[in-house]
Amino acid sequence: MTEKVSPLAPKLYPELPILDGVMLASIEAGIKYQGRKDLCLIVFDKPAEIAGVFTKSKCPSAPVDWCRKHLSKGKAKAIVINSGNANAFTGQKGVESTIQSARAASRVLDCSEKSIFLASTGVIGEPLDTSGFDEKLRMANAVLKSDGWHEAAQAIMTTDTYPKLSTRAFEVDGNTYHINGIAKGSGMIAPDMATMLSFIVTDLAIDHKVLQGLLSRFTKTTFNAITVDSDTSTSDTVLLMSAGKGRKISNAKDKRLKSFKKALQEVMHELSMLLVRDGEGATKQVCIEVTGAKSKGSARKIAKAIANSPLVKTAIAGEDANWGRIVMAVGKAGEPAERDLLTISFGGVMVAQNGERVPDYSEEAASQIMQADEIDILVDIGLGKGHAKIWTCDLTKEYVAINGDYRS
Repeated sequence: MTEKVSPLAPKLYPELPILDGVMLASIEAGIKYQGRKDLCLIVFDKPAEIAGVFTKSKCPSAPVDWCRKHLSKGKAKAIVINSGNANAFTGQKGVESTIQSARAASRVLDCSEKSIFLASTGVIGEPLDTSGFDEKLRMANAVLKSDGWHEAAQAIMTTDTYPKLSTRAFEVDGNTYHINGIAKGSGMIAPDMATMLSFIVTDLAIDHKVLQGLLSRFTKTTFNAITVDSDTSTSDTVLLMSAGKGRKISNAKDKRLKSFKKALQEVMHELSMLLVRDGEGATKQVCIEVTGAKSKGSARKIAKAIANSPLVKTAIAGEDANWGRIVMAVGKAGEPAERDLLTISFGGVMVAQNGERVPDYSEEAASQIMQADEIDILVDIGLGKGHAKIWTCDLTKEYVAINGDYRS
């Protein structure tokens, strides 16, 4: 974990409300870090409905395989999360360690191992020693508490410089419900469903199939619309749980879901922005918006080409309104584009139009925009109605320093 906190860190952290039937514990397990909590346990008094989205990496971690295998059953008694070790590319040892972890949790909680979900984040390629997990999980079970959200968000951090939490309240049939979410991620962030993990829980009773549909839908415009360094992790996992009691909402078209959808989308977006703002070495949050593309998919690919360009990102770090690098990124995206139709703006200041710099271009005005903590870049392709937004951050020397030192 990096000691220097990101300059884009929140000034205040939200107080996440207690959710009935949800308990959390975070302890020091000594997996990689010393003197900090690195093992988190989330337990539901009754099996929760669960949905999930995972990395599309062809080299997924053992915990991702485990979760995929058991997700269709739609029930979760507990989530076991460790930081410091991704348990990825660990061969048969990784498979065995997930089985050992799930069995240890099932023994402690007296439940089926198939209702235990796992997530690991950290170094790739190092075997995860789970031989002491029975004892560690008993320790965690003994200190479960209903207000452990902030500690949990800290326990799942790796190179993160601050914990990431979000919450919303919403009403259904005159009753107030809540949704709480935590996430981790700072580098290797370009989710494709990063070392990115997120766990979201609501106390509204919703069937897991409905949850899955909503999670998959909203992931496209939140966790899948951010990038720090263009690298997709082996471990990307987002789990959405309903711990609500009573009759479950089982129809995706149920009008009672309207306020929940809004709250879920807001929580997922806020967590996504917290990930971007904690990008390794980041000093600026950047929104790349592409309009006028041939299609939505084309707009998205162009926006990602811009957001992932090291030349664009380093220019932003240097507070240089180098629109020429935007042109370069559009051109390399492999999508339909006409040079002489491009329009480019930084923070509302138009810098290029019709294939050249605008006549009244002001370097001073553009430079002033680039000095802000949050920068909006708008690119209109001029060919159609395709539209997309991708959020990213700048690329600084600190990113190289963090990743050069991380494994050691």
